[in-house]
Amino acid sequence: MSRTISNPQMVLRLQDMVVLLRLSLGTDSVPTYAALAEELKLTASEIHAGVDRAVAAQLARKDESGKPVLLLHALRLFVQHGVRYSFPATHGPMGRGMPTAHAAAPLNKLIVQSTEPVPVWPHKDGTARGVAFYPLYPTVPDAAKNNPALYELLALVDAVRGGSMRERALAIAELDKRWAS
Repeated sequence: MSRTISNPQMVLRLQDMVVLLRLSLGTDSVPTYAALAEELKLTASEIHAGVDRAVAAQLARKDESGKPVLLLHALRLFVQHGVRYSFPATHGPMGRGMPTAHAAAPLNKLIVQSTEPVPVWPHKDGTARGVAFYPLYPTVPDAAKNNPALYELLALVDAVRGGSMRERALAIAELDKRWAS
């Protein structure tokens, strides 16, 4: 008879990165898990589990009241050095969607667009035609539509995940501007 060995390791999931990026926006107060869930089109339990995984990964901590506190320096290092290896870009066929990476703000103002198809998150309400660049999580396009600042962060992280060396460097510089203390 074989024994199953359990592995209690916590592993970051794609939606955890979305939660962390939203928390990095630095609003005056941390929204409730229910409010974050509604905004990010996730469930409150997904938000709660994501925060717990972020705490285990030392990308966040909880304050005395149990609210998440982002460790911005750690998040920056993870985005700069780990996100493209942990959550590599996945591309698909041509289609309609929302521009991302170098095709979305703010990088679309810094990089001269080539004649090649732009990367897009596949989405029924998309305004651009391009090559599918699958978002970190399926709910990302809907969450980004309602929060322009979050859209920019997600697009910048996509540039880090799947862009050229120059695009990654520009994206990190733009993230640094937003995350400067």
